[in-house]
Amino acid sequence: MDKLVSSWYKDQSLPESYIFPPHERPGKLLVPRCNTVPVIDLGDTRTNLVHQILKASQEFGLFQVVNHGVPPNIMSETMSVFHKFFELPAEDKASLTVHTNDPKRCKLVTSTLDYDREKIHLWRDVLRHPCHPDCIEFWPQKPLRYREVVAACSIEAKKLGLQILELLCEGVGIEHGYFEHELTEDLLLGANHYPPCPDPSLTIGIPKHFDPDILTILLQEHISGLQVLKDGEWIGVKPIPNAFVVNIGYILQVISNNKLKGAEHRVVTNSSDHRISVVFCMNPAGDSNIEPAKSVVTATNPPLCRGFQFKEFMDNFYSMDGDADLALQPFKL
Repeated sequence: MDKLVSSWYKDQSLPESYIFPPHERPGKLLVPRCNTVPVIDLGDTRTNLVHQILKASQEFGLFQVVNHGVPPNIMSETMSVFHKFFELPAEDKASLTVHTNDPKRCKLVTSTLDYDREKIHLWRDVLRHPCHPDCIEFWPQKPLRYREVVAACSIEAKKLGLQILELLCEGVGIEHGYFEHELTEDLLLGANHYPPCPDPSLTIGIPKHFDPDILTILLQEHISGLQVLKDGEWIGVKPIPNAFVVNIGYILQVISNNKLKGAEHRVVTNSSDHRISVVFCMNPAGDSNIEPAKSVVTATNPPLCRGFQFKEFMDNFYSMDGDADLALQPFKL
């Protein structure tokens, strides 16, 4: 428990083990919260939605959605329950910090699961667990209603993700239902807590990366922190009430044969506010075969990589310190 940033951040200055090399630091430059990140109203006509989501996915790799049908009370209750979780006494969280290889178990760690092997740590605590119904018995029992609220939000997040994937399929010419079942079988939750940081210019919450999944559905509160790299410049993703941020995953980029692009993004810290974000990652089953969809492969647009199992890619991803491009290299044609 003594490793959790939230348990000691008030008592000392920024430890050296959290200071990133100069070229990886966010620095003291103010990054604007940009209004050019696409915001898509899912209540629009289907024709318009297909066009807007496809355009956003090709140009940004990331967009926000509103009027998505997820009840606002589920969204607010989810953020509330995670605030309460991270405020729990240390003894209530102790069992979740014990290392385990059981994929069904919850894991509460600082930085990443490889904390003990890292040279530099991320300024965050993160709770991770799968969202399968048969895993709920391993979810936290505190705060009250955690399981009820998070289960409800998980169901809504997956429904939203599948809706967006269907629109993308229509946009790029992939058959209806392609992403049902095993390609979106595993929904993984990550709740990130970023306590106030003594010097946000020297450290980072999450470094720049591509998400290694199919699709990421993000619930963020009113405090800024998420930034996306666009045309070589970092821009802030402005929080919008009752919106979800949707990020194209690297595996979706592979399946679309690069017709869609993932967004390179990062999370920065701040010196005054606690920030919490809740991420739902839509992942294929580990033994799923990943390859460019046959409907997007033509004589003039040949496949960019051979087929591989998702778990093969993820093994490479972790061994390459989260670099998705390097993880894909062994499979490229």
